[in-house]
Amino acid sequence: MNDVGEAITRAHREEWARVVAGLTKRFGDLDIAEEAAAESFATAVERWPADGVPPNPGAWLTTTATRKAIDRIRRENKRDDKQREAQPVYDSTPPHHIEDDRLRLIFTCCHPALAAESRVALTLRMVGGLTVPEIARAFLVPETTMGQRITRAKAKIKAARIPYRVPAAEDLPARVSGVLTVLFLAFNEGYLATGPDTDPVRQDLTAEAIRLTRLIRALLPDDGEVTGLLALMLLTEARRPARVSAAGELVALDEQDRALWDAALIAEGHRLVRERMASGVAPGRYQILAAINAVHTSARDMRSTDWSQILALYDQLVRIDPSPIVALNRAIAVAELDGPEVALSVVDQLVDRLAGYHPFHATRADLLRRLGRPEDARAAYARAIELAGNTAETAALSRRRDELE
Repeated sequence: MNDVGEAITRAHREEWARVVAGLTKRFGDLDIAEEAAAESFATAVERWPADGVPPNPGAWLTTTATRKAIDRIRRENKRDDKQREAQPVYDSTPPHHIEDDRLRLIFTCCHPALAAESRVALTLRMVGGLTVPEIARAFLVPETTMGQRITRAKAKIKAARIPYRVPAAEDLPARVSGVLTVLFLAFNEGYLATGPDTDPVRQDLTAEAIRLTRLIRALLPDDGEVTGLLALMLLTEARRPARVSAAGELVALDEQDRALWDAALIAEGHRLVRERMASGVAPGRYQILAAINAVHTSARDMRSTDWSQILALYDQLVRIDPSPIVALNRAIAVAELDGPEVALSVVDQLVDRLAGYHPFHATRADLLRRLGRPEDARAAYARAIELAGNTAETAALSRRRDELE
């Protein structure tokens, strides 16, 4: 990609959500905001290669998007009507001291009037700037299905005149679950991007997810799942410097140079996990996942990892989240304690639900390799490579497959 193309891609990642949030705040209309932002980026694609990248790409995109929005309203001769319609929707004085456009937009998209899956999908699109294919892969559904969900959600916000603000304190607990799901998925997309045309690891997404989770924790300091999610993100982000090799390959946990891990993030994450354990309250999903990561980041190396504790935590997690993905991750701990043959029998029971999920095939390939079944392992690696979109992960899987020869 040339320098201008890289600048446009970088600006898209960094500025998309900010531009949409700013336009939504000004005009009170998510459709206008998103379409104006898209037009501004399309204009950048046309003009920057010829005119050069402006000194401040973000300001240029914001100014252009604002003009596009105003032009559209004027063309429709409905500017006054739209402003009057938006006035009762937009509340310029949020009920909390935190002033953050993205946080308000997240709560708007996660309103309980919307279906749960639609809330998450719309927020990832509007706030995270993820594409419809990326969101569809996160939900393991077809792109057309996801596109329809997002369209219906936007229409619902407009029809129900859902307010653009952080909700009142008494409404926060009922809304926070959907918000945490959004932040978790956005962080995951950043930590291992699913698309082939993006960087393998997107620090812009992980950093923003952590920032917003910190804001949520400031609103709900006693919510265990908010603290758990923040701890999970910190302990995961701490491993990012060792995540991709100089050759551009994804580095598995057992091969990572742990000296590269961020000690400060690990210390903070461990402190938060201990805080939740000391509370005496039964942990939720994010708290258990954070505890699992605390065990991993406490070990000097893979051999000294306390796999029995990890398996016990997964057993606890399965009781509250009996999803096939949790069962798949649990099988990895089973392999370390009971051997790859026992783990493979567990994994094979998930094929009907995870046939299109590339980590399923990658996990199965690794187990088959350990069992000395190279032909079957090669076939499983090939299927994982076919389904994986991340270039760094594809490179690592290809190397493992080729080593079997």
